[in-house]
Amino acid sequence: MGLLSSFSSSYFDGGCFLKVQNEIKDSNIRQFLLRASVASSTPKSLNFSEMKAQISEKFRIGVLGASGYTGSEIIRLLVNHPNFEITLMTADRKAGQSIGSVFPHLVTQDLPDMVAVKDADFSNVDAVFCCLPHGTTQEIIKSLPNNLKIVDLSADFRLRDVDEYKEWYGQPPQSTRPAERSSLPLIPLIKAKLIEVRNIIIDSKSGVSGAGRGAKEANLYTEIAEGIHSYGITRHRHVPEIEQGLSEAANSEVTVSFTPHLMPMSRGMQSTIYVELAPGVSTQDLYQELRSFYENEEFVTLLEKNEVPHTRHVRGSNYCFMNVFPDRIPGRAIIISVIDNLVKGASGQALQNLNLMMGNPENTGLLYTPLFP
Repeated sequence: MGLLSSFSSSYFDGGCFLKVQNEIKDSNIRQFLLRASVASSTPKSLNFSEMKAQISEKFRIGVLGASGYTGSEIIRLLVNHPNFEITLMTADRKAGQSIGSVFPHLVTQDLPDMVAVKDADFSNVDAVFCCLPHGTTQEIIKSLPNNLKIVDLSADFRLRDVDEYKEWYGQPPQSTRPAERSSLPLIPLIKAKLIEVRNIIIDSKSGVSGAGRGAKEANLYTEIAEGIHSYGITRHRHVPEIEQGLSEAANSEVTVSFTPHLMPMSRGMQSTIYVELAPGVSTQDLYQELRSFYENEEFVTLLEKNEVPHTRHVRGSNYCFMNVFPDRIPGRAIIISVIDNLVKGASGQALQNLNLMMGNPENTGLLYTPLFP
């Protein structure tokens, strides 16, 4: 999915989900309520009968590119979702196979066999997740029925500028449909004018799963283990996406220095961000702004002061942990943000988006506690 997701995500204003105080006997409703403490799109006036009707409605989901890492992660999340059910999965090279034969950890799930995209029947599908490689998604989406809800996990629709897409991806886009993304730690601080928009340095590190499941020599164990690998230096394809979001927040052009690194771990993504403080601003001001901005956001957690975020503390979850620290150089601050690259960095965030598109509380099916150790 790329390192952008380590510090970026769509941001939605959260609202309070009405709690039902009386005893709830329906186990499905009870399970739903336990998972739904925040509902960005659920009307506050929703009564219990309406709530039950909404919960009982099943949306039929297709997963395109089910044999990849993000595809398998979407499936893992969907099989426990109270009102989404998988009715279609595609994987051209694995067509005809069961998901359990490709991913043994999913062997207990009763799911349809995978088919080639060209053979897919979308008549029994309400929404699809596109977990396809960059450049592939555009052509596939063009051929999909217009009535489908689509959440794309690739980078094909993130850039608004056609010429910029061609410069960074080597080919013109076949569509200019934008996908909004914004930097979780930086956007609030830029909007509040607490940091300078110059000299922003982003040092990001990602687990090997961020490079995809394809057989590549550079991703072999002996190539990755016991070392750190910098790549895409000065020319990583997520740079224009980062700058696009920051420039929108600043209402002026913003450029950043961004260097990604591949780490010898399966999951995890950390961004260490160096910023200049605006005149008269302290690190405490940054901390208070982030606390206020994300106070009602369930999946973004600002840690207590001096606590350092670690990737292992968000593993397997949709949470983003962050904190801000004073630099030893006066007038500068250091922000650290961590996520699981396959969940919050990709599949979890995608499910969060589809929840909102379908009128669900955005956290439905996503309240997994991080795995440790």
